[in-house]
Amino acid sequence: MNPQKIKRSIEHLCERKVPIFLWGPPGIGKSSIIAQIAKEKGIACIDLRLSLLDPTDLRGIPFFDAVNQTAIWAPASFLPDGSIKEGILFLDELNTAAPMVQASAYQLILDRKIGEYTLPDGWSIVAAGNRESDRGVVFRMAAPLANRFIHLDMEVSVDDWRAWAINNNIDLSIISFISYRPDALFTFNTQSDTKAFATPRTWQYVNEVLLSTPEDDLIMALISGAIGEELAASFLGFKAVIKELPNMDGILDGTEKEFPTDTSALHILCTALAIRVNDDTRTKELDNLINYSLNLPGEFAVMIIQDLRQRKIELDHLKSWPLWMKKFNTLLR
Repeated sequence: MNPQKIKRSIEHLCERKVPIFLWGPPGIGKSSIIAQIAKEKGIACIDLRLSLLDPTDLRGIPFFDAVNQTAIWAPASFLPDGSIKEGILFLDELNTAAPMVQASAYQLILDRKIGEYTLPDGWSIVAAGNRESDRGVVFRMAAPLANRFIHLDMEVSVDDWRAWAINNNIDLSIISFISYRPDALFTFNTQSDTKAFATPRTWQYVNEVLLSTPEDDLIMALISGAIGEELAASFLGFKAVIKELPNMDGILDGTEKEFPTDTSALHILCTALAIRVNDDTRTKELDNLINYSLNLPGEFAVMIIQDLRQRKIELDHLKSWPLWMKKFNTLLR
């Protein structure tokens, strides 16, 4: 399932407090999507990396109650208490945890309690992990534990990532490069021993590298360390094309008519123009943009419109819109 379908599915299941296990290769954004759901719903999210815990960490520490002459368990302080009414308890890397930790988690998932601790009613449980085929160190999940979940398999989606990247101010050159080379978003190969490979997560690292404005003699090494040397060289070559772009202010005010012929430059230009438009963009500027796109190759004219529609920019009222539709309507998906 693509990330948007995963997100909607988790939202439905969390409403009914059904335990969920989210499967997927490393770096595709499993933990990010849980954090996003919690943020949008205004609820808490506690992220527990079970691979770092001992069995007693979940169950708590036993101590002697001198008053009642009994041994009781002191619940772990990182588990949600009654002070926060609603949230998601995210058990990340569940199948990477040792079998004894999984056994402790099983009781929490099955009974919503463990030792002296009870999970508050308003909390949902979501677990996640990598597949056995993903070159990670995983322990096969016991059938009784696996049977306690609804299992969802998450896949990479370039369209979903692109929409997320635009909304999260990822560098224009990265968004444009992934549009130009969709295969570059995720290059993980279970048969390869390469340490650095591209995933949505490592492209975020590339974004952070660019924001740090490293010296020229460092940038290749830093980006290679995130996504691999071959892909880093391709990306930096693509990025160099930005200097050749026409003036975007001129395009919006109607004075710039020239457009690049290089495919890389066209990808960057179209992405940049779509991002430049927002709710404050004047109708005349938007009209100028649509008129400008009429002279672009069809796939790039459509790319601009699809990005604008994705961001809910209204186009039907523009004078140039009927002409654009007449020319490119058959290319729209």
